[in-house]
Amino acid sequence: MKKKIILAAAMMLMAAGTAQARDQIKIVGSSTVYPFSSYVAEALGSTTKFKTPVVESTGSGGGMKLFCAGNGMDTPDFTNASRRMKAKEYKKCQKNGVKNITEMVVGYDGIAIAQSKSAAPLDLTRKQLMLAVAAEVPNKAGTALVANPYHYWNEIDAKLPHRKITIYGPPTSSGTRDAFEDMILKHITKHIDAYTNLYKADKVKNKKYKKFHEIRQDGVYVPSGENDNLIVQKLTKDVAALGIFGYSYLAENTDKIGAATIEGVAPAPETVQNGSYKLSRSLYFYIKQSHIGKVPGML
Repeated sequence: MKKKIILAAAMMLMAAGTAQARDQIKIVGSSTVYPFSSYVAEALGSTTKFKTPVVESTGSGGGMKLFCAGNGMDTPDFTNASRRMKAKEYKKCQKNGVKNITEMVVGYDGIAIAQSKSAAPLDLTRKQLMLAVAAEVPNKAGTALVANPYHYWNEIDAKLPHRKITIYGPPTSSGTRDAFEDMILKHITKHIDAYTNLYKADKVKNKKYKKFHEIRQDGVYVPSGENDNLIVQKLTKDVAALGIFGYSYLAENTDKIGAATIEGVAPAPETVQNGSYKLSRSLYFYIKQSHIGKVPGML
């Protein structure tokens, strides 16, 4: 998986051009893609005549905001993302004159549900994970939604351990959070009557019911910024907690953390690529074509 990402990114960043208004490439975006972007940037700087590109971890949403701000040399040349560009982001780009954009799928990644190496093994279904993080969940009768009352895993399912639910995860600016919401909240709630009935009722009133797409804000889910290494540190101190981030951070810290399995499958390069690990997604690079030929290192 890592090799595929590096190869695609290396091809994209192949050196060419002459010095212009800015003398090095500027890349922003996803904290998940950041390690791969940085690796390729360092390789470009060490093996060619061009300066090492500047790479910033701003989150997928933050990167899109900067990328779509305009075509000036004060804006980034590339943004990377752990989910696809949203329609509203594309419209913002178009509105600000960023009309020619190249999208590249540079690899595949799994969203790891990580825990301390000292924690007991944990296997979760996507539905159980949804019930742990959703702001509103079905009542016991399944006839209405209530504020999420769950604070221990065995309250969701008696087969799960009596273990406090604490989840350190990405903030709203993160593509990993967007992908997690899509694969867990939006996907699972589509198959539960308590959610779909309310959605249908509101649709009749020409409203869009969004509450079941929202993550709880009562302290159980803890947004932890765009620094995924910070989540790793928290997991080493809080054995009961879980953390949400890209697979690469799990792979780089196997001496400290492990992964909860999702429906019996652990995240690994093979399970991510073949789709058997259900929290898998594509990783993207977006190229601002108007900067080609104006920034050294861009073809």
